[in-house]
Amino acid sequence: MTSNADALTIGGYSAPNRVLLAPMSGVTDLPFRRLAQRLGAGLVVSEMVASEELVRQRADVLRRAEGSELTPLVIQLVGREARWMEEGARIVEGLGADIIDINMGCPAREVTGKLSGSALMRDLDLALSLIEAVVRAVRVPVTLKMRLGWDERSRNAAELARRAESAGVKMITVHGRTRCQFFKGRADWSAVREVSNAVSVPVIVNGDIASGQDAADALAASGAAGVMIGRGAYGAPWLPGRIASFLAHGTPPATPSLREQARIAIEHVEAMLVHYGAQLGLRNARKHIGWYLEKSGRAADTVRAWRRQLCTETNPARVLHGLSAFYEHAQEAAA
Repeated sequence: MTSNADALTIGGYSAPNRVLLAPMSGVTDLPFRRLAQRLGAGLVVSEMVASEELVRQRADVLRRAEGSELTPLVIQLVGREARWMEEGARIVEGLGADIIDINMGCPAREVTGKLSGSALMRDLDLALSLIEAVVRAVRVPVTLKMRLGWDERSRNAAELARRAESAGVKMITVHGRTRCQFFKGRADWSAVREVSNAVSVPVIVNGDIASGQDAADALAASGAAGVMIGRGAYGAPWLPGRIASFLAHGTPPATPSLREQARIAIEHVEAMLVHYGAQLGLRNARKHIGWYLEKSGRAADTVRAWRRQLCTETNPARVLHGLSAFYEHAQEAAA
């Protein structure tokens, strides 16, 4: 299904644009999603939430499902048993989820080893039973994220998409790699076209989209209705919004000024300190700090030195002060 409209309709919900932020474990927590949405992402999706652990009320899993102030709140569930997926879906709907996404794309061994994530593409009957359980359990739209297949010999994304649409799924996202590729090579956007041609619900293309031109090329190759931005948003929560602007107006999206990057990075770290508490928040923020430094455009050796300083510091106030100092120096060097 191809769409040239800026808006994207998912069941009864209309997203303001067709550029989505991917669910990424350890990355798209509430502080990151909040920032990306404010900076223009059409839709932001939670980290994957393990359905069985959610039902068992594990604290860190419950925290992944937070975000009632986001509109819409999109929660991604992962699991391998229909009973847990069904009950988990009811719980996240009760927590305010407006859309529930099902993870059948994660390639990580700790996930596929439990027969979850992209491992479900090896058993479409089991995959369908989980989809049917979630759709049956809730009144909100259900979406699905997958890969092209398990490996090159079993590219079955189009078949799973057809079965998912028949079961009531309202949108399908396809990462243009098989599970066995992990993140190697280049995403095959043209292979997603088979899925776009197979269903009438919106199809979203994902994988290696890091610029406005990437997004335009991916849409043209895949026939998809929208794009999903993953690793390209590391240290750049502004990227989905800027790509959306490019698709809407054709103007190449400018990188934020160093002053604006500083404001965003500091706001992000401060939000993480509040969300997790000072010590856990600081530990979780370190990877983001490293990514922000890399996106500044400063020389690699300079970035390494500052990363070593900021990502070993244990005092949150000194980290924030150092992050501010890094950008001040960056502005002086660029002048």
